[in-house]
Amino acid sequence: MSHTTVEQPVRVVLADDQPLVRTALRMVITDTADLVVVGEAANGAEAVRLVEETGADVVVMDLRMPGTDGIEATRIITAGTTGARVVVLTTFDDDDHVYGALHAGASGFLVKDMALDDILSAVRVVASGDALIAPSVTRRLIKEFTGRPRATAAPRRRAEGITDREREVLTLVGRGLSNAEVAAALHISIATAKTYVTRLLAKLDARDRVQLVIIAYEAGLVSTG
Repeated sequence: MSHTTVEQPVRVVLADDQPLVRTALRMVITDTADLVVVGEAANGAEAVRLVEETGADVVVMDLRMPGTDGIEATRIITAGTTGARVVVLTTFDDDDHVYGALHAGASGFLVKDMALDDILSAVRVVASGDALIAPSVTRRLIKEFTGRPRATAAPRRRAEGITDREREVLTLVGRGLSNAEVAAALHISIATAKTYVTRLLAKLDARDRVQLVIIAYEAGLVSTG
């Protein structure tokens, strides 16, 4: 006997030291049926505590906060056992912070001047187990990589063992394209694009889409050009 289960809304913690930012996000999330704000934090330590107390699924994390900053909070949350994922909200002058958050385990990178609907979509994407990086952030991350000598010496073997088609997909993911955009570029279905990304994650032992961007760069598949 089959039965349907009611989808629970995605539980979101908002972490930003600017009350106006939190208020704007909370107001737009309140109008959605599939997302719910379960806590607000003005610093990283509060964010960590709220994740543990509420069982939040996703944290929308500012990077520059007093005390425990967003990078350290991201590191603690993603290393924990709650399973919560982090979407970083950043600004264009935060390159070093973005790079740090990448390695701390963030699953998404968005810029604060994006449309609120796009931010909501990103929360849903990350909650579903995928990762998302705004194309503008991807370009800046790649520029950041090119400025770091250790990146140029990274082993290219990390992109070995994949098919030509998978390499095409990896290149597009490395440029910050979503599954839908990859599908459109390669004239395949979104489901097929997602399957390719899933295979790449497994073959390249990558935690998520963010790490695929790093691998694409290290393999020389994307550049700042």
